[in-house]
Amino acid sequence: MLKTSGRLLKLLSLLQTHRDWSGAELAERLAVSRRTLRRDVERLRELGYPVHATQGTAGYRLGAGAKLPPLLLDDDEAIAVAIGLRTAAGGSVTGIEEFSLRALTKLEQVLPSRLRHRVNTLQTATVRAGEVPAPKVSADTLMVIAEACRRRERLRFDYTSPRRGHSIRSVEPHSLVSFDHRWYLVAWDTERTDWRTFRIDRLTPRPPTGPQFTPRELPDGDVATYLTRQLSSRTWAFQATVTLHEPAAAVTDRVWPGMGAVEPVDDHSCLLHLGADTPRDLAWMITSVDADFTLTDAPPELADALRTQGARCLNAVREL
Repeated sequence: MLKTSGRLLKLLSLLQTHRDWSGAELAERLAVSRRTLRRDVERLRELGYPVHATQGTAGYRLGAGAKLPPLLLDDDEAIAVAIGLRTAAGGSVTGIEEFSLRALTKLEQVLPSRLRHRVNTLQTATVRAGEVPAPKVSADTLMVIAEACRRRERLRFDYTSPRRGHSIRSVEPHSLVSFDHRWYLVAWDTERTDWRTFRIDRLTPRPPTGPQFTPRELPDGDVATYLTRQLSSRTWAFQATVTLHEPAAAVTDRVWPGMGAVEPVDDHSCLLHLGADTPRDLAWMITSVDADFTLTDAPPELADALRTQGARCLNAVREL
């Protein structure tokens, strides 16, 4: 009986690798006959695991069932899940904290002592510093938006902007983006006939969703580039584009998230789009990249700020 149970667990572990297995492969891995393999597959089905026979290969595949059966995790997978649940328990999505803690409790109860020790060691040795409390968003709101994105259906919602107050928006949702501890919706605004970015914590969906639409192409090619450029440049009082005389790959690591968007030009240069509250801040951000540059599209105040900063630096070393 113990031998059979162990073989069932090994069979289940193989099936959970998300691939099609031929009967011959599984029988060889388990060192059993094809007849014994078929009996083991039937036992798994009786336990609630939806093991499907594959067409043409006389094999098997683990499918999705009506309920979640027990899962088998290897050591690294179990540690990754435990760390993810601890992070989710203190994350920015409301409503999942309790469920994350419950799932974590169940997982830690069955973790072998060596794995529990590794998880606890990492947890106790980790200190979160410099994190700004992020606005919470509803898991239900995220799901409504995600479904509208997947089905390509129009979405209506109430939106509160710090500058423009309350409004009712109708959009063609493109993507949900998690960026810098905040959630954003990138969508085509049907009334303003342009792309817009919305903070999820500032919107309340108005179900049901509307008619289906044909997806549009984002202006910057991909949603991550578009959102980065929106957040780093177009929402600031002072905006600029500079040409950096180094390839994009060489400077990307020097541009922190939210600072600006790097756009490749050729093998020797790239564009940096960025924004700030003051020209002085712009000058500091540009020079912090530590690359030769040329002002491509910038307000005159930025040139003045760069001259002031340059003169200050020259004065500092004049006597040396």
